[in-house]
Amino acid sequence: QAQFVESGGGLVHPGGSLRLSCTVSGVSLDSTDIGWFRRAPGSEREALACIMSTDGSLWYGDHVKGRFTTSRDKAQNKVYLHMNNVEPADTAMYYCGIPRYGCYVDEYKSWGQGTQVTVPS
Repeated sequence: QAQFVESGGGLVHPGGSLRLSCTVSGVSLDSTDIGWFRRAPGSEREALACIMSTDGSLWYGDHVKGRFTTSRDKAQNKVYLHMNNVEPADTAMYYCGIPRYGCYVDEYKSWGQGTQVTVPS
């Protein structure tokens, strides 16, 4: 059974950067797409980024394209979300998990406890 532990969240000022980590266990990054999404209070889940298991191809949501990137370390079974030029609108709980139908469909079948990112206005 897949398990995820997100870490690296915290308080970051507008324009700053943050790197979130996702430690994955129970599945191999060689065979499992891993994505990131976030949820802010009162808002819908928002898919952010995804890395495909087959060839490492990347998908990004339009609202973070150019600011966020995702990468993986298969040796450590970790996936990262690099957040640059953050904005107050990026304040949310961030999760990593397995997309149910692959990176292009915003539906997740499992995820971790999340890590909170706060960007003050």
